[in-house]
Amino acid sequence: MTDPATTADVEPSKGFRLPSAYTILFGLIVVMAIATWIIPAGVYDLDKDGSPVPGTYHSVDSKPARILVDSLTAPINGLYGIENAKGNINYYNSGVLFGAIDVALFIIVIGGFLGVTMRTGAIQAGIGRLVARLQGRERWMIPILMTVFALGGTTYGMAEESLAFYALVIAVMIAAGYDALTGAAVVLLGCGIGTFASTINPFATGIASGFAGVSISDGLVLRLVMLVLGLAVGIFFVLRYADRVKADPSRSVVADMREENARHFSVDAGEGGIVMTGRQKAILATFAMAFVLMMYGVIPWEDLGLSLPTLWWWFPEMTASFILFSIIIGIIGRMSEADLTGAFVDGARDLLGVALIIGIARGITVIMNNGQITDTVLNWAEQALGDVGQAGFAVVMFLLFLPLSFLIPSSSGLATVAMPIMSPLADFADVPPELVVTAFQSASGIMNLFIPTSAVVMGGLAIARVPYGTYLRWVWPLLAMLGGLSVVALVVGALATA
Repeated sequence: MTDPATTADVEPSKGFRLPSAYTILFGLIVVMAIATWIIPAGVYDLDKDGSPVPGTYHSVDSKPARILVDSLTAPINGLYGIENAKGNINYYNSGVLFGAIDVALFIIVIGGFLGVTMRTGAIQAGIGRLVARLQGRERWMIPILMTVFALGGTTYGMAEESLAFYALVIAVMIAAGYDALTGAAVVLLGCGIGTFASTINPFATGIASGFAGVSISDGLVLRLVMLVLGLAVGIFFVLRYADRVKADPSRSVVADMREENARHFSVDAGEGGIVMTGRQKAILATFAMAFVLMMYGVIPWEDLGLSLPTLWWWFPEMTASFILFSIIIGIIGRMSEADLTGAFVDGARDLLGVALIIGIARGITVIMNNGQITDTVLNWAEQALGDVGQAGFAVVMFLLFLPLSFLIPSSSGLATVAMPIMSPLADFADVPPELVVTAFQSASGIMNLFIPTSAVVMGGLAIARVPYGTYLRWVWPLLAMLGGLSVVALVVGALATA
């Protein structure tokens, strides 16, 4: 539910270690403040919608930043949407009203909603019961559980909470004749592929769509196709390995730890003792309904020519709906007022770091806009890309987001930094902004399946007792396939809109 690379501790390793996303982003603010003294200032003429008009770039007087003062105030002004001393709002991406405060508050409330749901134990009981019901049919457990975890990833960015299921799933897989890597892969790749093809994930698609000025429903069909295909490839990849290990245990990449792992993961997870109550089933149904209603609220049914009433929801309305569903779930779960508010605050606290990331990242845009170098960077990119075509532009965006996702492993932070620049650039190439959102989230999703700065990757592998290098050697073919799928999907998406 959080940015896996930003909020959890990873055991420090010897040698060089990348600093946290907070440090990286604040360092970029300082770099941008210095850049306002070096990069020439310039602006584009704007159309009636406030978007830059290609070919109208011209130089203006330089407005360099006060490096210390402006670097410290930029994150605050970024949250409020203050772009200069006169309080002007950033003219790009008017879909994001008053800066990033609405996005940050939405993230905090989502954390509270997930905290209340997790406190009821409904999600844990549902997955635990599923594992118990599949005893003796463990091969079916691989596609079924990977699908369940992928649904968590694609809808609400299931990440750190998945760590609670590693020991249980690994124990069952080892008992069924597989190995620890198979169990870890079911959880890690299931959630990861869901996030890679996020459909309505508020931490990836939601934030990126907001800063790109489009609805979260834009580009949904392409993302659904990527989810189905990506999950199918992932399931095939894990099943093929699992079958090979069961037929010949010596072919396991952790064969040397087989007996030790069998003793370590000796939990009897298949007794069927996990009972899922009717109340927990109702909570899960309500949990799902919250995301269904969010999707309905943001889809512009009228623009699609359908007779369904359009609610025209965006972040304020979505935030309010998750507050309401938090209360409803608390009532269904018979939580006391103290338990409900405590669970909500605890969940919100877990995502406070993500909200801060958004503010710090937005500060980079504030510095660039105040120094009037944003349009200069756009102009340079416009000239560098030239006439690459829509499909070429989409692929270039994907390739660009790969190293950026390593540099800024926080999907929320990267979306906040990149979208205010990439979205207008997409307009120049006649590429829909939602395609840039898809390029961003697929690149970020792939990188967060293996980068060592991901607490979920490192934490999950630590629980499974799988060496990181061993995992990398095993998973790289799947990463290559997902990368190829992303490129093909982006090209098809670009050609479909041409």
